[in-house]
Parts: sequence; structure tokens; C-alpha cells
Amino acid sequence: MDVIRAVSGQGQEQKLNAPHMRSILASSFIGGAIEFYDFLLYATASALVFPRVFFNDLTPGVAAFASFGTLAAGYVARPLGGAIFGHFGDRMGRKGALVTSMLIMGIATTLIGLLPATSQIGGAAVVLLIVLRILQGIAVGGEWGGAMLIAIEHAPGGKRGLAASFASLGAPAGSILATGAMSAATLLPDEQFLSWGWRIPFLLSIVLVTIGLFIRLKVAESPLFKRFEEEAERRRIPVVDVFTRYSKRLLLGTVVGISQLTISGMASVWAVNYVVAHGAERTGVLNMKTCAAVAMLVTTLVSARMCDRLGRRPVLIAGIVAAMLFAYPMLLLVQQATVAGFAVAVIVGQGIQGIIIGPLAAFLAELFPTSIRFTGSSLCFQGASALGAGFTPMAAAALVSAAGGGFVLLGGVWIGVLAVCFLAAVVAAEGRRKDLASIG
Repeated sequence: MDVIRAVSGQGQEQKLNAPHMRSILASSFIGGAIEFYDFLLYATASALVFPRVFFNDLTPGVAAFASFGTLAAGYVARPLGGAIFGHFGDRMGRKGALVTSMLIMGIATTLIGLLPATSQIGGAAVVLLIVLRILQGIAVGGEWGGAMLIAIEHAPGGKRGLAASFASLGAPAGSILATGAMSAATLLPDEQFLSWGWRIPFLLSIVLVTIGLFIRLKVAESPLFKRFEEEAERRRIPVVDVFTRYSKRLLLGTVVGISQLTISGMASVWAVNYVVAHGAERTGVLNMKTCAAVAMLVTTLVSARMCDRLGRRPVLIAGIVAAMLFAYPMLLLVQQATVAGFAVAVIVGQGIQGIIIGPLAAFLAELFPTSIRFTGSSLCFQGASALGAGFTPMAAAALVSAAGGGFVLLGGVWIGVLAVCFLAAVVAAEGRRKDLASIG
């Protein structure tokens, strides 16, 4: 609640501080934080734990690649989750979809914490790990869109960007929780950490989910959904409408979203694995990753406020340009394989990511009409997640290997991807002044 009070100002913005809005924003933020805690905890473990627990019969490089492959499976499942939960969220309401997604995520994450190692049950451990990761991906695929829409569809028109950003703030907040929990576990001796210590953060998920459900069940349904509920019933398959009538908006939204998610894959997953594998102290690296999540949370709030004043596109474009300019400096810092170099790389990198993610939620929501908004915005964000974050660690590892350990090729490809994202942001329509009820 203190976060909500801190960002509230005068005039119309005080409406965000009304009791019902504070409850809605708290639900959006806390629910997102818990789900992203679960999802991002896996990302940290895939860099530090899983290569040695589930792929210990492979060489270190191949084990890291295989572990990142299971990470990618969750990202690939996110668009599927967006389509499934989007369908029911657009036809039956946002709230029910959010409660269900949180339950699935909590159960899957807890079971990962109980999963035996490959040395105990053989290849079945890897199969079960992938299945549970896919369930995580499906669950988080429904979370972001629903949490964002509950906030933005309740918010006053001039503050939609700030309200919608509370769902996005769940990502850095969840990362802080996940990285902090795993960092504490790494203080154990190496043998104990790999045997049982890494499991504790996963098992804590069930406690967090219980808290999240208690908050989420008290939130009212979106007023815009109630207004168009009969129309939503007539649209039997929202995903068909998205692909047939709004395919251009779907493409542009997905490409713009890829920009910030490549930073996530590079800085918070691939770089962690690289610097630790090349000698950087593990706990120090995770502590710096926590600091980076704090920086991302702050810049997300600032850019969300700015997008309500300047528009979504100008802020998005500024963030993408900053990412392009910092791409090579970040890679050079990572290549040092020191805690200090990694600290600068990840804190600045994820700070830039926050600039992009601040306006992104409102930008995507304003692309689609109410009857398919859950499905359309979820497919954009989760498709971008699969392409931008899910495959980035694997692609980065492969490009560095192909270049004989050098980072020039990786930097060039990354900047090229960001350039395409820049063009998509330039072409996309500005939605700040649109009436959500009349879009489409």
C-alpha cells in the first residue's frame, strides 16, 4: 500500500488512491509479484542449479544449454497460457482467470521443489521438470494480462499507464524475492545447497500463493468487462478475432514487447550463468541481480508516470534506443566475469528494461477492444516473452560458442533485433488519449 501512496499525487491522480483502487492495484502488484517470483525463481535455478542436479552427466557447456532449454519450454508455453486464460477472461471475466492461474503456478512451483534429481530417478526427472515448467508457463501466461486489465479497466483515463504498470511491477518485485531467496540458500555449503538448499525457495511458493489468493479474491470484476459482458458471450473464440481482425496490431505489439524481454534474457539469465561459470562469486552475483531488480522497479514507475504525460510511444522509443546504445558496453562488462562488472551491466541493463516496460502494459491494452483485450494483450506480451526471453539465453550461448568465445557477433545480432523493435514502436499507433470502451 505504501508504494501506491508514494506514486499518488494531486488532482485526478488521487483517484488511484481511493480505497477501491488501492485494493485493485495492490492485488495487481502482489499477485504479479508472487507469480513472477515462481517463474523467475526457475530462471535463476536454471543458471546455477539445474545443470548440476538434472544434467550432471553432460559437459558444463552442454548442461547449461540443456538447462536453458527447459527454461525456454516455459516461455514457449506462455502464449498458450495467454490464449487459454484470455479466452475465459474475455468470455467469463478477468477475476476467475487470475485466481486459477495463481493456483496452477503455486502447485507447479512447489512440485519442482520436491522433484528428485536425475541421480535418483534417471531421465524421468528431466521429463517431470519440463512438464512442471510448461505448467508454470501456462499459468504466468494468464497472469500478466488479467492483472493488468483489472487495473487499467478500473483506472481513470489520464492515469491508465501508471495503473497498468502495477502488473508489470510484479516482475522486478518477484525477481527481488526470487533472487533474494536463492541468494540466501547459496550461503549453505555447496553440497547442501545442491542437495536440498535450492529447494526451500520453491517450497515457500505455497505460502506466498495463499497470501495472494486471500488478496485477489476480494477484488471486484472489471467494470468494462461487465459493460460488454453480453458481447463477450457472443464472441465464442476471441483468439480467432485477434488473428483475423487485429493481426497487424498483434504483430506490432509482440515485436515492441520483445525489446525489453531480450534484456531480461541477456542480463538476468545468460549473464548470470556466464560470469559464475567463469569465476565470479555466486552469492555476490545474485545480490547484484537483486539490486538490478530494484533499479528496474524504480525506472518502471518513473516511465509509467511519464507515459501518461508524454504518450506511450515516445517513452518506449527512448528505452529501446538506450538499450541499443548500451548493448556492447553491457557485453564487455559481462565478459570481465567479475561481480563488479556484472553489477554495472545488470543494474544499468535492467534499469533500461524498466523504461520500456513502464508504458508497455498500457500500450498493449490500448491496441485491442474490450471483448478481446485479455486475449490480444496477453498474446502480444507472452509471444514476446517466448521469443525475446525464452530463447535469448540459448541463442546467446550458441552465438558466443560460434564466435570462439567472442561477443562481437552476439552484440551485432542483439542490436539488430532491437532495431526491428524500434521500427515497430515508430509505426504503432499512440493510445494515450483513446477511450478504452470505444477501441476497435
